[in-house]
Amino acid sequence: MNAPLVNPLDINSSPELLELATFFNETLGFCPNSVRTMHHRPAIATAFINLNKAVMANDGRVKSALKRLIGYITSQVAGCNYCKAHTIRAAERYGAEQEQLDHVWEYKTHNAFNDAERAALDFAWAASTIPNGVDATIKEKLYQHWNEGEIVEMLGVISLFGYLNRWNDSMGTTIEDPAIESGNQWLAENTDWQVGKHG
Repeated sequence: MNAPLVNPLDINSSPELLELATFFNETLGFCPNSVRTMHHRPAIATAFINLNKAVMANDGRVKSALKRLIGYITSQVAGCNYCKAHTIRAAERYGAEQEQLDHVWEYKTHNAFNDAERAALDFAWAASTIPNGVDATIKEKLYQHWNEGEIVEMLGVISLFGYLNRWNDSMGTTIEDPAIESGNQWLAENTDWQVGKHG
């Protein structure tokens, strides 16, 4: 597509949208076009923001940077270039180590990742495949490092990005300039990231 399926609303089109945007001004530095498109039906945008806040809350050992890297792996499996750029940008903003950002696509073998992180990212990979790849081996590795509540948190992230991957690839959501910069900085050299239909 050369243009999005549905155009995002102007950020100033309603006080409700402007208020919702403040959440993303913290996480990404801008309000994503995906939320502006969802706001054609305000109840969808509001429900999404509330789910996002609950899923991305940082109340335990599944830290914010790891959650964003889980979102990245989920988006990589789905092939959503829009979400790959957003998640790598958010991972950087939430304190992911430089070496992890540089080698996220090598998480299985690179020493920037520990075994607990590998188990989480393997879970993200398996849960995002079609057909679903979560099996006894994935479960065993998860339980070596994480408790049930933490696993629920991770699957919340994976599922949230499953929704976003479907939304943004189907919409052909126009990617924002700061997200393009992050994609070019962290992903373009070593992955298949490109703006593609999101341009």
